[in-house]
Amino acid sequence: MIEILNAERRLAAALNAPPLMDWCQRHAWRPICLELQAEYVAMFDKGRATSLLLFEHVHGESRDRGQAMVDLMAEYSAAGFELDAHELPDYLPLFLEYLSTRSEAEIGRWLGEIRHILALLTARLEERGADHALVPLSLLALIGAEGDVEEHRPQVKKEVPDNTPEALDAVWEEEAVRFSATSDEDCALQSAEGRRLAERKNALPERPGQHHAVRLERAAALTASDR
Repeated sequence: MIEILNAERRLAAALNAPPLMDWCQRHAWRPICLELQAEYVAMFDKGRATSLLLFEHVHGESRDRGQAMVDLMAEYSAAGFELDAHELPDYLPLFLEYLSTRSEAEIGRWLGEIRHILALLTARLEERGADHALVPLSLLALIGAEGDVEEHRPQVKKEVPDNTPEALDAVWEEEAVRFSATSDEDCALQSAEGRRLAERKNALPERPGQHHAVRLERAAALTASDR
């Protein structure tokens, strides 16, 4: 990495290269031990703010994330880039490995596509005092966009840390299960059929025998939600 940095002229004007080279030197002499791995996990795997999964910062847990994964995998396949590890396609180191196989123009285009993610990640890592921030900052410098970090710093300073034990517990905390006479009805109402049933019940006047029909419809809604 130090040889590559020495040969990379584009970083000299846009980024103070010595800190990045010093960081590489420090890691080069450290064995890949449990302590180093624990540092990595604490920095990137606890909480979402500094996640190295690109789509985490764009789509979160929405359904759009799945389609974005499919599209990125299709991009890899079309370029003849095959994954030989069990890793998500939007994992930043994997994505950069893919870019290393592309042309200069395509590298610039792709880095431009994710520049807002890189800038936000840089600002958050800087806020935590992590030298890892030098890596996304260098990627931004390759396209002359290192100044993008500045606009994210005020937002990042106001963010509540999501990597504390309390924050992690809150994410994984499950809602208490209720066992009551209305719990089955609640489950039905959470389904699309249940919501439509509730709307119809409120909109239509009650007719003789309607209670029996409503019970049948509720049973059908419960069955559908179970499927």
